[in-house]
Amino acid sequence: MSEQSLPDGAGPENADALPEYAERVLDVTELIPPGRVMTYGDVAEYLEEGGPRQVGRVMALYGGGVPWWRVVRADGVLLAGHELEALDRYRDEGTPLKEAGRAAEGHLPRLDLKRARWDGGTGVQGHGGRAREDGGRAQGHT
Repeated sequence: MSEQSLPDGAGPENADALPEYAERVLDVTELIPPGRVMTYGDVAEYLEEGGPRQVGRVMALYGGGVPWWRVVRADGVLLAGHELEALDRYRDEGTPLKEAGRAAEGHLPRLDLKRARWDGGTGVQGHGGRAREDGGRAQGHT
């Protein structure tokens, strides 16, 4: 997928810089407290730009250096290919989970979004996140 998948004006100004939209998504991700989550759509709504697919694309390309496990699918299903690592992190942080029934594929729990979802309101000033000066983050999910 190309930069066309990101909102207008989100492309990099030079090859070494993160797209501005990606910086904003990563900043929001870093604000999510341990034990809490936001959906891809929640992050886009918080930023008042883009949508779940754009946020997902940013996380796939650049999210490895932030707490990526705190940005989740709206159905609470764990990120495919990273389920066990994410589950370990959720358990370490005390993130509310719903245990899976025997009929569930792989018997993995889902996130309890009613209890785990964070609205971005506690102790956060504004919707723009915070400016990062270092810009150094690992790329992609682990």
